[in-house]
Formats: sequence, structure tokens, C-alpha cells
Amino acid sequence: MRILAIDYGEKRTGIAVTDEMQLIASGLTTIPSGTALAFLTDYFAKEKVEKVLIGEPKQMNGLPSQSAGLIDAFTAKFTNQFPDMQVVRVDERFTSKMAFQTMINSGLKKKQRQDKGLIDEISATILLQDYLIQKNK
Repeated sequence: MRILAIDYGEKRTGIAVTDEMQLIASGLTTIPSGTALAFLTDYFAKEKVEKVLIGEPKQMNGLPSQSAGLIDAFTAKFTNQFPDMQVVRVDERFTSKMAFQTMINSGLKKKQRQDKGLIDEISATILLQDYLIQKNK
């Protein structure tokens, strides 16, 4: 069964998923946030997913960030629509910066690095990869 990670944002949502053995995290897609629940309904009908990670935005001092209310509202809708799905909230501090640095390190041109959707997808992948590393320690 797979683990899926969601980097939910006001406009876009990045989604990453593991392989069946939960060894490798890969970016799946970036979608408009308003379509997230419909997308996930369709995806869960096709793929077996064991749990979903949802980013938890925090400030440097550990307090919730400005976008926390938006993501908490999405999480509530998600758990209402998928009551049997295990949800794990994951600290998402630094994921956008790490995603941008990953894009630079991988040689993407400046124009490609301005693709905010790609940043969201890579951020979700980083969330998921970090979770896998912690889980397997």
C-alpha cells in the first residue's frame, strides 16, 4: 500500500506518493486546490493508499503559520470525506526552500524554477521522503 503526501496551498496543491513497498517518494502532480478532494477520490478508487501525510505549516518558533487555518479546514474536509483514511500531520517548515534548492541543484533553468506548481510537487515529495527516513530509523 502507498503513502500519499499533500502540500496543500491556497491556489495549488502538490501531491507525492510512495511506491507499493513505501521505499521511494515521487512527485505525482500539482493540482488546483479547489479540485483536491475530487482528485483524491478518483486516485483512492484506483490505488491502495495506507495513509496520507498533510503538511502542517509552522513558523520558526513552532507556532502555527498564517496558512494553518486554511490547511486545518482542508484537513477537516478530508477526514470527513475519507473517515477511514489515516492522516498524519507533518511539519512542513523549510520544504519550499528545500524544493527550490533542489531545483537549482538539479540544473533546472531559471524559467523552470519559476514554476510554482513544480515547487509544490517537490515540496510534497520532500515531506514524504523525510517521513520515510524517520519511519525507517
